[in-house]
Amino acid sequence: MLKRKDDKNPMKQYALLTIISYILGPTLIVVSHFGSLLAIATGLSWGAVAWLVGLYLIRMLATTGIYHRLLTHKSYQAPSLVLWIGCIVAASAGQMGPSWWKAHHMNHHQHSDREPDPHSPHIPFQGLKGFWWSQAGWLFVPQFFPAKLPMDVESDRVLKIVDRLHFIPMLALGAISYFIGGMEYLGAFFLSTTLLFHGVATVNSLSHLFGDRPFVTDDFSRNSGFVTFLTLGEGWHNLHHAFQSSSRHGITIRDGEVVYLLDPTFGFIKMLEFLGLASKLRTPSELDLLASARNQTESMGMLK
Repeated sequence: MLKRKDDKNPMKQYALLTIISYILGPTLIVVSHFGSLLAIATGLSWGAVAWLVGLYLIRMLATTGIYHRLLTHKSYQAPSLVLWIGCIVAASAGQMGPSWWKAHHMNHHQHSDREPDPHSPHIPFQGLKGFWWSQAGWLFVPQFFPAKLPMDVESDRVLKIVDRLHFIPMLALGAISYFIGGMEYLGAFFLSTTLLFHGVATVNSLSHLFGDRPFVTDDFSRNSGFVTFLTLGEGWHNLHHAFQSSSRHGITIRDGEVVYLLDPTFGFIKMLEFLGLASKLRTPSELDLLASARNQTESMGMLK
């Protein structure tokens, strides 16, 4: 593994079984990349394609709607059962466990595009090397192990078990895929997992490199329609960094007015609300949005 300069090795705080469990995460993602070649060997029927797409959409929503907006940012409230099931589904996508995921994401927000942001495309590398680092390279250094796990997640016994056994849902889903349709469906599972992994990673990489920045932030977060398509709404990343607790990311400013954008993950949360499974959705007011608009802020600065 590579080692970043002047960083202490955070692995020392973990028990051996936890270290093994966490190492299995990137190992299974590498296996998924090679396993995707099965799809070339077997071909994909329409049923296998439907399985691939369905697994992608459901597990992406679990990652964006549960891991990200509920577990990490608490942008809405939901029953524990919704949180637990959502985290198991997200873990089946190879997204590691809830403690690991939240620890790294909160560290990203606290130090966005500065040391020790775990996956910025601007540090410690730039250019193509920076892109590779933010897309996948950061998973193969000792700092892959969080310096500190979040106490609110660790205090929930179910979430802690899901975190330490995060690899079991993924292995189980692979086995289910094989029993449903043999090697063809297993290949579809691997390909879906690989595409989802890189889709989520584009939020780390592309959404800090390309796109517009309608809101003032102290980092390089940007809004990207392409990343939004891949991640069901997470590509409106500049809004998210400006208003981290917002359950809706699809918001921008055009010609001095608030404009609401397509955000499938917010639609998923609204569906949960309709079913009585989500409440207290947090969104910024239009006054706060306009006050944080980059053009307005820069204009006010010029008038001073």
